[in-house]
This record gives sequence, C-alpha cells and structure tokens, in this order.
Amino acid sequence: MIFNMDNFDQNSNEKIFITGGNKLYGDVNISGAKNAALPLMALSLIINEDFRLSNVPDLADTRLMLKLLDDLGIKSNWDNGQVNFNGVAQKDEASYELVRQMRASILILGPLLASQGSAKVPLPGGCAIGSRPIDLHVMVMEALGANIKFDSGFIIGSVPSEGLRGGKINFPKISVGATESAIMTAVLAKGQTIISNAAQEPEIVDIVTCLNKAGANIVGEGSNTIIINGVKKLKKLQHDVVADRIEAGSFAIAASITMGDIEIKNIIPKNLEKFLKTLEYTGSKVEISKTAIKICASKRPIPYNIFTEEHPGFPTDLQAQYMTLMTIADGKCKISENIFENRFMHVPELIRMGARISVNKQIATVTGVNYLKAAKVMASDLRASMCLILGGLVALGTSEVDGIYHLDRGYENLENKLSDLGANIRRSR
Repeated sequence: MIFNMDNFDQNSNEKIFITGGNKLYGDVNISGAKNAALPLMALSLIINEDFRLSNVPDLADTRLMLKLLDDLGIKSNWDNGQVNFNGVAQKDEASYELVRQMRASILILGPLLASQGSAKVPLPGGCAIGSRPIDLHVMVMEALGANIKFDSGFIIGSVPSEGLRGGKINFPKISVGATESAIMTAVLAKGQTIISNAAQEPEIVDIVTCLNKAGANIVGEGSNTIIINGVKKLKKLQHDVVADRIEAGSFAIAASITMGDIEIKNIIPKNLEKFLKTLEYTGSKVEISKTAIKICASKRPIPYNIFTEEHPGFPTDLQAQYMTLMTIADGKCKISENIFENRFMHVPELIRMGARISVNKQIATVTGVNYLKAAKVMASDLRASMCLILGGLVALGTSEVDGIYHLDRGYENLENKLSDLGANIRRSR
C-alpha cells in the first residue's frame, strides 16, 4: 500500500474557488467509475489468484476500500490506475474506523462470508442523502443460507458447515448495492441463484463481465432477472473498470451551462442514453461516436421536466447537476426525485447563489434566472459538491465551495480537468 489517507481528511479546511464566466472548450478523458470500482475491488476477497484491475480512479473511496481490504489481509499494489491484488483474508472482522466512513463498505459482507465462512462488519456510513437500509443485503445473505444477527452496531454472519447454497432472491424494490451483494455472494454458492427485480445499471453489468472472465457462470446482466450457477473457484484475470457515466454527464452539463464545446472521451455513450436525450431537449447539441460524445451549446437552456429512476431512466446521481443547469434556463421546470428522499440538500446552497427554487416533498420547481451570483456555499454530499462547482462556473464573481472532501470521494483530478477546459478554478486552504 502506498496511499496516504491524510490527503482525504474529512476535517480538511481546503476549499475550491471558482471565478465564473469562462466558456469551456476542449476534450476530457473520463476516469473509471467509482460505483463499479468499489464492488470490483471487494471481489479480491474471493478471487485469491492474480487479480488485476485497470482504470481504477484515484479517489478517497477507492483508497479507503484498499485500506479496508489491506486490514483484512488482502495486499495490493497501485501503479497509475492499475491495482494488483494478492493474498487471502486473514480475519473476518472489518475495521469500524474504516467502515464508518463509507456506505459501500457493506459490499465486503458477502465476499467475507463466502471466503471465511463468517463475517463481522460494522454498520456503514457515507453520504447523508436519505435512507439506504441494509435490510436487503441481509435478506440476500439469509436467502443463500447464512445466519445473520446484529450486536452492538455490528452485522455478524456465519455460514453453516455445508456452505452457502443457491436460492431465489426477489427484491421488493430495486437496489444496486443489494444486487451487487447477491451476485458476489452467490457466485461461489452451491447450486443456482435467481435474482428477480435486479438492478440493471452498467456497473452491475461490469461486475458480471469481470466475474465471468474469472470463470463464473452468470447470465441476465442488464435485465431484471439474473441467474447465477455457482462455481467452486474463480481464476486469475485482468479487468478494466467501466468508464464513469456520472462524471461524463457532469462534464456534459459543464459544456451546456457555460455554453461551451466539450468532447468527452473514454466512455460508453449508450450508458447515458436517457440523460443525453434530455440534454438535447434542453437545446444542447449532442454528437455521439463509439467511445465519445461532443456537447456544445450557444444559448440559455430550454426548461425540461425530469424525474429520476433506476437505470435506464434519468440517474439520481445527475439530478443535482441538472438542477444547476435549470437554474439559468429560460423558463420554469419541475424536477422529481424518486430514489432518495433527502437529495435536495443542495437547494439552499443554490439559492444562496441567486437560484429560484421551491421544494414540495420530492418535487423541486426551478424558475430560471438570467445569471447566478458568486457566494460561499457548503457541499452536503458528493453530487451536491459537483452541482455547486457547476454553479460557480457561470456565477458572477468568485464562489467559494466548502466541504469538498465529498468531491474527492467521486471525481478524480477534477480541478485540473476543468482548468484544462478553460475554467478559472483552484483549490486552497
């Protein structure tokens, strides 16, 4: 391990300063997806031979996951986005100090049970954007034969002597994390597992692609039914993490909101199909090629209503950024948030910048203004931090964005990427 987690201290008083008004031009390469990298890294608990991941984004969350795995006994070496894993878990209890910092830590529960036969994982932390209960993860483990109990803030699991067994898992609601847990836990279970009402996100497809390369027998990824026929062992492999569609969407909005022209490279455009169609409805020109999209705009956006949905619908992780675009639209629109109940915490901060937004339960009404004004604002979560930076790109004056440790959880090298496109942006204490 070569990381220094102090670089991502949540108590850091670093801020980002943005002077608005510059149109963004040029091209940008998109990093690997955090939401794919984290579960892929957890696979190191069950792939004990040479396991290499490429295109891993250098983020606070990926560093934290590596530190968590290292604490369990999985050694790793990082070199320019490639992580080589080796070794096997030496213990079954995850560190409270590490798990409390990241909700995705729950993803180690299933692989730990599969590899160790037991697991003790603290209840996880993460962004406070609404209820994301772990009951579906527990449901998965129990459906596959594990015994689960809770004690003193820990999830404690054990596997019977005959091991995990395949089962039928019918989710009462779609959950990306629980679908990932089901796949990772069932891949080494005896017999067949059928997951109904499964999440269809591209990150799920990426996990299945990786596991099938390692010798797994999984079909149905990208649909609402996934079938897993358990195997005895997974073999060594190398896998590239899928490109981050949320980062790509964020840069697409940066082009639209600044009335610029950006080519966004190293992506899979079909993973953003609904979002890109929406962007076209707002007046932006969208050109799509095999591994890139080009976004350009020449006037204020046209207001267009959206509602967030599970994939392939409009992503909740782009709702905050899209709202910022609509704050300078030529008219009024409604934004409905159907995934997380607390995902409008960025609204008061946008209002500080002069936005006109009203919220009624899960619907925000945004009335466009001619311009935003620079302000001191505080990021409440990962996507909110990006929405405030987008606001700063078009605000009159210099904005100051605090709480940017959230940003470091999900956007790799953001200031440099934006600077290369012409933004006036810097990080300072």
